[in-house]
Formats: sequence, structure tokens, C-alpha cells
Amino acid sequence: MPRTPPAQSPTCLQRPTAIPAGRALGRAPAAAGVAALLAVSSLAGCAAPGATAGRGVKFAVSIPKARTDSARDGRVLVLLATDSTSEPRFQVEPEPDRSAEVAGVQVHGFAPGGEVVVGDTAFGYPVASLRDVPAGDYTVQAVFVPYRTYHRADGHTVSLPPDRGEGQHWDRKPGDLFSVPRRMHLDPAPDRTVRLSLDSVIPELSPPEDTPWVKHVRIRSALLTKFWGTPTYIQATVLLPAGFAEHPGAHYPLLVEQGHFGRGIPGWRPEPEDASLPAPDSTWLYAHCWMGNEAGCREHGIERMRQRLMHGFYQWWTSPNAPRVLLLTIQHANPYYDDSYAVNSANLGPYGDAITRELIPEVEKRYRGIGAGWARVLTGGSTGGWEALGVQMFYPDDYNGAWGFCPDPVDFHFHQAVDVYDDANAYLRSGPLGGVAVPGARGYQGRVRYQMADENHMELALGTRGRSGGQWDIWQAVFGPVGADGYPKPIWDKRTGVIDHEVAAYWRDHYDLTHILQRDWKTLGPKLRGKLHVYVGTMDSYYLNDAVHLMQEAADSLRNPRADFTFDYGARAPHCWTGDHDHPNWAGSITAFQRFLPAMARHMESTAPTGADTRSWRY
Repeated sequence: MPRTPPAQSPTCLQRPTAIPAGRALGRAPAAAGVAALLAVSSLAGCAAPGATAGRGVKFAVSIPKARTDSARDGRVLVLLATDSTSEPRFQVEPEPDRSAEVAGVQVHGFAPGGEVVVGDTAFGYPVASLRDVPAGDYTVQAVFVPYRTYHRADGHTVSLPPDRGEGQHWDRKPGDLFSVPRRMHLDPAPDRTVRLSLDSVIPELSPPEDTPWVKHVRIRSALLTKFWGTPTYIQATVLLPAGFAEHPGAHYPLLVEQGHFGRGIPGWRPEPEDASLPAPDSTWLYAHCWMGNEAGCREHGIERMRQRLMHGFYQWWTSPNAPRVLLLTIQHANPYYDDSYAVNSANLGPYGDAITRELIPEVEKRYRGIGAGWARVLTGGSTGGWEALGVQMFYPDDYNGAWGFCPDPVDFHFHQAVDVYDDANAYLRSGPLGGVAVPGARGYQGRVRYQMADENHMELALGTRGRSGGQWDIWQAVFGPVGADGYPKPIWDKRTGVIDHEVAAYWRDHYDLTHILQRDWKTLGPKLRGKLHVYVGTMDSYYLNDAVHLMQEAADSLRNPRADFTFDYGARAPHCWTGDHDHPNWAGSITAFQRFLPAMARHMESTAPTGADTRSWRY
């Protein structure tokens, strides 16, 4: 896809269809909302340098001539926030009543001295067009997210935002240019141009340092390098067992903790709690922090209580009571998200093979892992919950059990609250006289926090063609096929929510875990019996419990052999419940290793093949 525009004259590559002016998506009365959401208008072209960009207020974003950056592709974002306590780039979120406004355009050839105009034709969220933002006082900021070009092994050339060590977060990605926030009064109605200069750059991150307990491994993956056409790396953080140095002849089982990008070990704190913080009132915290009362929780010492529990994990890990295993977390951020979902996929490449065949054997080689399938188990929550279950299913001989907490949708009849097979629209369920907006998230007591359209339109404002770095975009990248343009083929139209059922069929056949269990049980059954353990709250914030119920119904019907899977539900527990029936999620998530690792170790020992090493690591 060669592009050779003048360096001083960046142009838009693509602009999404606009939503009717002033429509707060999904918030109209049912019948009116259906009509308004689906009656979108296609607008050709996009904001180009020097263009008027429609009527009303517009923002001319420039890179100072003094900078030495080469011309780059990417996305220019303009952000408006009523809250001045933090930068607008940190205030974009799916909840429309709390989010800053963000509007963006794709550019190429953006270089020092160049200027990009973002106006009312740029798709925005939570207000669809800048011309409909209410007059008032705002903190204004611009951000440029650079992309790079990948020439993939499948023959497609794509332009995507690379991870820069931050875990694929556009608002803090090293190398992003941004303007200093400015407080100003805006009245979007009159024609006016606000000039914003990208004078600042987010600095590079220092690599994490090893400690006596925590080690870091970074490898260049031959498999991923071949797919992406450029050197591609994956990383791991390893927590060593107590006595590792004192027992050089010991070899260890491996616990793989799956989940979102992180540079450390979750819940690990060698230092004692900070005594200068407010003393915790554990009775109050355990009784009331279920409800997400953040201010009240802070006042009653939740931060110090978290530190106490985290230090308790350190004390347990280094005591005689903890099983001696290697604990591994993986860093596999990629151009679409902070995590690859640890499986092979058409759009991201062979991450599953790279992790299981390249990274894990290297970790076991360096740190004396046993290096056999019976001596590896998986765990994780949310994204990591799906990964733990999915990796066990896709690599049944390479792992010996998965404990998945609050997993992402394991049955796409409930892709959160959407049935991708039978629903016509992901945003609305409509009838002849009215319709109901599909919820996207709920609070502890069931109140809807935002709707499906909200989070998806936020992602669309942040990046077209699945390039937002957001949750829905990574799902369609991992689960879906490659489109004709080389980008993920959408499961539904990002603007209207209309579902593509051909894509849904691809999802079912490749990544619907419940469907795959039923379809392939004849071969999977003997390898998976008793190996899947699933935990979810009945009030999961993202409706993930519904898909788990469907998986349990399917598993309970499997025969020859019986599945013998574990399913456990936390009454009224939100996301992400980890099987602790006595404490709120914030506490249970910190103690999960202590509660489950002993059973994992016993399971590995009891199922080890004859002659396997079940002794050297038991000291």
C-alpha cells in the first residue's frame, strides 16, 4: 500500500460514517432510539490539511518545525474535558457521563511543520460531532499516536500502533506527541480555529530490573518475527521459589498466570505495609467495599490493607508452607492490544505457538523447570481466565489443568450481552414498534453503567479498522478472519451494530470454547477430563456469568468420558470473582495463589507419569 504524499501535507486515510448530530447513542426512547441509531449518514472524505473541516469550532494540530521527527502515519486525537484535575488524555472511558470528549482522524506523512485539522466531520465520543459539544469551559489537549507499517507474511501490508513497552495504551505510549493542556472557553457554534502544538513527547520506559526473587526473560520469537516481517519479542516475568539457590538439583513445576500486560508479579510485595497510610478497618472494608465505594474505602484504609495482604503473599511464598514452583507471567502486547489471548490467530499470528513452544521452554531451561506437560498448570482472571481455559483446550498435552476466573466469553451466545449468532444487532434489540439498548456493563447492584454502543463508539473515535487498542477491537482481531484490506474483518459494523453472521460462524468454529468442547469431545475428552475449573460472580460486571452457565450446561452433558469440570459461582459478586466466598473481590484476588496453588501442586503430583520427578521440588 505505497503512499507518497508531501511530508508537509498529511491527509486522512479514512473517516467513519457519522452519527446524526447531537445523538447521545442508545439513550433515546426505545422506538426513537432504534431509528436514530440505524439512520446513519455516509459522509465521504475526511479532514485534510488546510480544509475547513465543516462548520463550527475546529482544531489545527501541528508538530513544531524544530522537531526532527520523520514523517509518520498515525492518528491525531483532540480531547476536551470539563474536569481540570488531570490531563484530558487520562479521562477517556466508556461511561459517557464521565468521559472526556475525544475526536480523531487518521493521517499519513505527518511531519514537523505539518498541520492537521480536526473538526466537526471527525467522529467523536461521547458526542458524535464537535459541533454539538455544549458551550462551556474545557481543558483542551491534542495527542498524536504514531503507527508503523508491517509487511506481514500473509501478504498484507498494514499500518498499526506498535507497543512501546507500555502495554498498548495510547494515552501513555512512549513516542506519542501531545500538547500541554490548556483551559479555555469553547462555544462550538461559531466558526473558530483553535491551534494546538504537539510540543511534548511521552518518554521511553526503562526496562524492569531483576531482583533476587523476580527475574525477567525476553526472547525474539522466530515464529512471530516471520509473521510480522520485523523482529518481534515476547517476555516473561518469573517468580522463583524459596530455596532455589540452595537446591541446585531441584527442578520445578510451572504455574502460568495469564492476564493483561503487567511488568511484575501480581500481588507480590516483599516490603511491609506502609505504616504512614491510614490504618485499615477490616470489618468495614470487608462489609462495604463490595459496593465500590472508592472514597469510603480509602478513608477506611483499603490501600494499607491491600499492602498487608500482598506482603502476606510474600511471607507465605517464602515460608515452608508454599509449594515450590516457578510462577510465570507473560508480556505479549501487540499492535492490537495489551495481550494476544495466547492463541494462534489470523490477524495477530502464532502467539499460542510462540508462548508454548518458544517462550515457556526457554524459561524452563533457564530456571530449571521440569519441562513436561504434566508439570504445567494455568490460571488467570478475565482475559487471563479465557486464556487459561483456551490454552488448556488448544494445547491439551502441554498443560495439566486450568483455573479460570471470571473468563471472557466462553460461549458466543453470550458475548457479554450479545448473541452473535442469533441477534441482528449488537447495540439494539428491536421489534416492530420499539427496541431495547443492549447494556455493556453494570454496577454491583445491577445499574447499567454504559451501553454496548458507548464502548464501541469510544473505540471507533480512538482508531478505525480495529486500531483503538480496546477490548472489542482485540476480540474481533483474535477471533475473526482477516478482511480484504488486511485488517480484522469486523464482527459487526462499528457505527450501527449490525452483525455479520458469516464472521460469527468463523468465531464459532475457531474460538467458541463451548462449541469446540462439544464438537471435539471425542478427542479432547480423554485429555481434558477434570482439568477445567471455572469461577465467576453471578453479578459479573460484564455479564460474563451467562456464558459460563452455558458452558456448564454443555459440560454436564458430555459423556465418554464425563467432563468432571469444576464450576463455582459467587453470589452477587461482580467482576472479577476468584472463588473466595467470604471476602470481597479486591481481597480475594490478592490471596488467589495462596488458596489454589496447594491444590494445583497436589494435582500435578498425583497425575505425574511413572518415573517423573515429584521429589526434587518438595523440600
